[in-house]
Amino acid sequence: MYALAIHTASADLGLALSNFDDLTRCQTWALGREVSTHLHLHLAEFLPPQIWSDLAFLAVAKGAGSFTGTRIGVVTARTLAQQLKIPLFGISTLAAIAQAHLTSPFKPADSETTLPDLAVQMLAQRGEVHVAIYSPELKPLLEDTVMSQAQWQQTLETWARPYHLMTAADGLGTTTPALLDLAYRDWQRGDRPDWSTVLPFYGQSPV
Repeated sequence: MYALAIHTASADLGLALSNFDDLTRCQTWALGREVSTHLHLHLAEFLPPQIWSDLAFLAVAKGAGSFTGTRIGVVTARTLAQQLKIPLFGISTLAAIAQAHLTSPFKPADSETTLPDLAVQMLAQRGEVHVAIYSPELKPLLEDTVMSQAQWQQTLETWARPYHLMTAADGLGTTTPALLDLAYRDWQRGDRPDWSTVLPFYGQSPV
């Protein structure tokens, strides 16, 4: 069984493929505004030696992130899932950042007694921030939303539990394997989401 993840919510295009046993491949391209013209070419080059019929499910970064990039990634993933008749998991960009932190070999050792919650922030338009807070088990404690900087600071100051704060960088293609990890967790739980249920999350109006 193989699965493919697509991440276009930042300046990077990220693709990852895994059989969740002995093979995981990931590649990123710094495409910026060129993602729409190069996505399908890179998909065709990245997939082999596997073929489309090898895929059991797809995962895609549904946002928050770039309006155009997020929309292109979600539309592409929806089309593929519909044509292949396989489930599609729409994964929060912020959740993937938190998951990548948990699986990073370079993250500092956590306390032996209490693992901190994971607070993730990403710059949005008009001086606001996309934010979310997750438990150490990646359960959302504060669902993806948009706040002013002041509201976010107040939320953190009054948060009742220890937390680790992460700020999303521009290029998030390296977190694409985390999309697969989170989708596979839901797959093992028995979830089989239809492609039609996956919609981009922008958080703000693009204008």
